Amino acid sequence: MSSRRYFDGIYIPAGLLLLGTFIVKKEWTPAAALIAIVLGALKYFRWLPKKVLKPDAFQEFELKEKTIISHNVAIYRFSLPTPTSILGLPIGQHISIGATLPQPDGSSKEIVRSYTPISGDHQPGYFDLLIKSYPTGNISKHMASLSVGQTIRVRGPKGAFVYTPNMVRHFGMIAGGTGITPMLQVVRAIIRGRAAGDKTEVDLIFANVTSQDILLKEDLDALALQDAGFRVHYVLDKPPEGWTGGVGYVTPDMITKWLPKPADDVKILLCGPPPMISGLKKSTEALGFKKAKPVSKLEDQVFAF
Repeated sequence: MSSRRYFDGIYIPAGLLLLGTFIVKKEWTPAAALIAIVLGALKYFRWLPKKVLKPDAFQEFELKEKTIISHNVAIYRFSLPTPTSILGLPIGQHISIGATLPQPDGSSKEIVRSYTPISGDHQPGYFDLLIKSYPTGNISKHMASLSVGQTIRVRGPKGAFVYTPNMVRHFGMIAGGTGITPMLQVVRAIIRGRAAGDKTEVDLIFANVTSQDILLKEDLDALALQDAGFRVHYVLDKPPEGWTGGVGYVTPDMITKWLPKPADDVKILLCGPPPMISGLKKSTEALGFKKAKPVSKLEDQVFAF
């Protein structure tokens, strides 16, 4: 919260109350000071960010804005209850979205899927989701059908990964498609933390089919320009003519070339389609990283979201 807001909303009213009381009836000044302190404290606590997520209960949030990125990708902005509300989502964790959806046999079924917001708790009043809709997708197709003013049901936080500054010396990240969202969340937190002493290095391999599929490329390139400790390496399965990045699937050679070597203070983060993650777990083990577990835990050297 800005110091200007404190000044305008707390200090100036308190000062005017004390000055006015002193002029009108000097002996009431101590009582006026007490009232100013109580009212200022109430306003201060009302302005503090309020966490809204509940891990054991779904809550409804209204769609405030929908920004179309491509024919099947959009950023959805949902309102939080107040302008100072925050999700209360630790860096590296995600939320569950639930909806009761019709099935091919005519019945209805509760479907729940996990998503990582691309916004953070430093942005109160709303949260943003980047979602790619698939023809066979349940929640993603439901999201694409939403109009401004409609609501979704959200629960959280959930997930085994929580980022803390300088938890490792160097992250090697590999993302495919919308798997970029948890990576971006961590990268932004690291760069925001530079002033406070976060020295974490990050190398990210971002794999997609075509150049049009590269989500949030402008954001990633801007972060890489802004911060020398973050580097992004693009890989395309079907590259355009003149492409200078990686080509095909993410290979062990690419991992060796662009990501940090195995060490106790290095962690590899993976997020993408299941077949991609399965192959990368084998590749990282072959390169000397500790064997990835079926279900990742925070302490694992190779962590899959």
